Amino acid sequence: MSDQPAPFDNLPVQTVSEIAQAVKRTLEAGFERVRVRGEVSKPNYHGSGHLYFTLKDENAVIDAVAWRGTVGRLRLRLEHGMELIVTGKVSSYAGSSKYQIVVDAIELAGEGALLKLLEERKRRLAAEGLFDPSRKVKLPFLPDIIGVVTSPTGAVIRDILHRLADRFPRRVLLWPVAVQGEGAAEQVAAAIAGFNAFPAGSPLRPDLIIVARGGGSLEDLMPFNEEIVVRAAAASAIPLISAVGHETDTTLIDFAADVRAPTPSAAAEMAVPVRAELAADLLDFGKRAVQGLIRLLAERRLAVEGLGRGLADPARLLGEKSQRLDQWIDRLRNARLPYFETRRRLVEGLASAIATPRQQLARRRLELVHAGERLGAAVRQPLAHARLRLDGLARLVDSVNPDAVLKRGYALVRDAAGALVTAATSVSPGMALKLGFADGEVGATADGAAKPRSAKAPDGKQGSLL
Repeated sequence: MSDQPAPFDNLPVQTVSEIAQAVKRTLEAGFERVRVRGEVSKPNYHGSGHLYFTLKDENAVIDAVAWRGTVGRLRLRLEHGMELIVTGKVSSYAGSSKYQIVVDAIELAGEGALLKLLEERKRRLAAEGLFDPSRKVKLPFLPDIIGVVTSPTGAVIRDILHRLADRFPRRVLLWPVAVQGEGAAEQVAAAIAGFNAFPAGSPLRPDLIIVARGGGSLEDLMPFNEEIVVRAAAASAIPLISAVGHETDTTLIDFAADVRAPTPSAAAEMAVPVRAELAADLLDFGKRAVQGLIRLLAERRLAVEGLGRGLADPARLLGEKSQRLDQWIDRLRNARLPYFETRRRLVEGLASAIATPRQQLARRRLELVHAGERLGAAVRQPLAHARLRLDGLARLVDSVNPDAVLKRGYALVRDAAGALVTAATSVSPGMALKLGFADGEVGATADGAAKPRSAKAPDGKQGSLL
């Protein structure tokens, strides 16, 4: 074994952390500020608020991170496949021995990339049926309340109010929102949902919603291309007009809205009719209605006159009917007296013929009354004798009734089989008996043999009846 020192023994020993910090300083010093173009892969909006993603091209991959404070300033929400240009500095993460770009700003790699993104999003949302014409509803003819979703400080709200005042003043409810920048899409979607959340009949629920903003670049109009806004517009139960940008600008909310207006002013014109034109139309309709009524009455008058000429003279018709009525009255008067006179004589004859039978009936009735009285007396006497005899028989029956005898203190004796016992000689000692009284029956047992009855006691004396 050689005692010569190793050739690298004079190198200082460093910790892993020291090496990681040295690498970090070298990277940050060599790439203090960079702009990198690449395709987004695996974007991850972490619960901490940070954004993690990967940038790649056909030959390499680099990790990227945007801290929570930076994410709030970004104008885009990253999606997989987007082509971006990110600005930041190259640094390292010692925890995994990786280098990464700490992003300060993000922009799309040209307008073509943004248009490609929007076209793909439009195709996906259309496949879900959010742009289906059958979902769209008709705008109200004259809404009482109009809800406007826009910036409270821009010229858009003033243009809308001015056009409404010129055409047909209506009550306007403004829901102020940011129309560009971070959080604008969420505010617009919340405003649409908020108007729909008011119950029917509420003074705060509009009959029509206008979502509006002025013109701008494609990136300025991006909040109205966000999926959250498109879904809110498609889900609105209240009719919605999209008025975003100028006439040549198109956003995805235009496809989900019930009606697209080229400008905010045009949206106000679509929302209400012109009051002066309505008044003129009403006057014209009234005039046409009066003229039509006059023409109709004239036509009916001619028709009635034509029909009247085909009818006979009413006075002549009434005269003829009156004359016929007079004739019938005369005939009735002439025929009535002979008819009733004949009937009177007939009735008198019948009355005289009925008088004799009536007297005979009276005599027969008197005879019947006397015969009835005699018959009653003849029937009542036998009935009285029969009643007396029946009463005597009833008293006799009561006297021999067993129940009456039992009530006087006697008892009815039966053996166990229920046969009547009438002699003491038929009773043996220990024989079970049944003694029947007036109010019930009790059991008994004979305690000796029968003895003959004697009026005197064995000693010759008179026996006791008790």
